[in-house]
Amino acid sequence: MIVAIDGPAASGKGTIARKLAQEFDFAHLDTGSLYRMTAFLVLEAGGDPTSPKDASAAARAVADRLIDDEALRTREVTDAASKVAAIPEVRAVLVDYQRNFGNSPPALAGGSPVKGAVVDGRDIGTVIFPGADVKLYVSASPEERARRRHLELRDRGEAAEFAQVLADVKARDERDASRDISPMKPAPDAHLLDTTDLSIEAAFEAARDIVAAAFK
Repeated sequence: MIVAIDGPAASGKGTIARKLAQEFDFAHLDTGSLYRMTAFLVLEAGGDPTSPKDASAAARAVADRLIDDEALRTREVTDAASKVAAIPEVRAVLVDYQRNFGNSPPALAGGSPVKGAVVDGRDIGTVIFPGADVKLYVSASPEERARRRHLELRDRGEAAEFAQVLADVKARDERDASRDISPMKPAPDAHLLDTTDLSIEAAFEAARDIVAAAFK
């Protein structure tokens, strides 16, 4: 079984995806991490995140690097990630990686049999796995997502003004939704889950019920 989860930054899709993977013994792939790793490598090399040459070279090196997750979630890397994600050459490099993961998910830690894959990103249900068994589109208001992101940055000790974080969220939404290649949008058959007024546990339970119904 493949569960495809799409949605904008700080909507809760990543947390929901991880919890679903634990609940149903699925392998989990956060495809956003692939683009953040690409962005990190471009910046590390002193390259330009908008350069197809710099970004595609970094994308080809992603599978060979292990990078601390905290280093991938700085404001600089997050901003650069949506820029490299708009480059067709980068997406072409990473598509095969994502599809291979979903079609042949890796073994789970501890040796438990893997029963499927949950893959989250921005074009999973529309481009990567249009035939996924379950599709979710997780969203929340820009203001709520900016609040969550602001708290995350503050907890990591990064100085950030809420107004700037909100502006960053809206700018990234615009880039992700308006790019020519694989724009972020709900698949026509996706279940829509608005987490603006939901706790993460309530959001997870709603998603869990949708996935569980697909087993019946």
